[in-house]
Amino acid sequence: MFETASSTGWDTGALAPQPRGGGGHTTLAGVLRVCVAEDEAIIRMDLVEILTEAGYEVAGSVGDGEAAVELVDTCKPDVLLVDIAMPRLDGLAVTRQVAARTAVVVITAFEQPALIDEATRAGAMGYLVKPVGRGDVQAAVEIAAGRWAMTAQLSAEVADLQQRLADRRDVDRAKAQLMREGMAEDLAYAELRRRAMDARATLGDVARELLADHQ
Repeated sequence: MFETASSTGWDTGALAPQPRGGGGHTTLAGVLRVCVAEDEAIIRMDLVEILTEAGYEVAGSVGDGEAAVELVDTCKPDVLLVDIAMPRLDGLAVTRQVAARTAVVVITAFEQPALIDEATRAGAMGYLVKPVGRGDVQAAVEIAAGRWAMTAQLSAEVADLQQRLADRRDVDRAKAQLMREGMAEDLAYAELRRRAMDARATLGDVARELLADHQ
């Protein structure tokens, strides 16, 4: 489990910190929120200190993988720093579970290309090799947050395009159904639009409802 600022002090190395003042590294939505998952308490505390002094909001820190997943679900950070070698759930497994919800930077004791490639395939947006330097941490956080934001935007655009294509396909199918019932093409389309306006629904939703009624 993770601890909050209200339940423990900074010296435990497992906490969600007090809200910060001004400054810090910001996005359009505000200051970047970062979580830390590291089983070595001293390293965890060092990372929290580095991030705080760099101006980030440290949303919380934990010492095992299962708690890291819970922390992401609870705190919804912009970036998660997670050690690959973690108890209960390793960093790669954590990355696979949370990479769709936050940018992940994995931390490893050795620069092993195969391990880094595996982390990338799991969804990691960056990596750090121990011992980590202050500048390295800041650069990794900024790059990971930027990459994740671009990836999320691209995914949203792809999903929107797929929905538009599906709507167009279903509208054409519904229009063809009405035409088989004797309507001219322009009247069939006008009928779908009328139903959409009456139901305050999209053309795609109305088309799918009509198709379902004729199955």
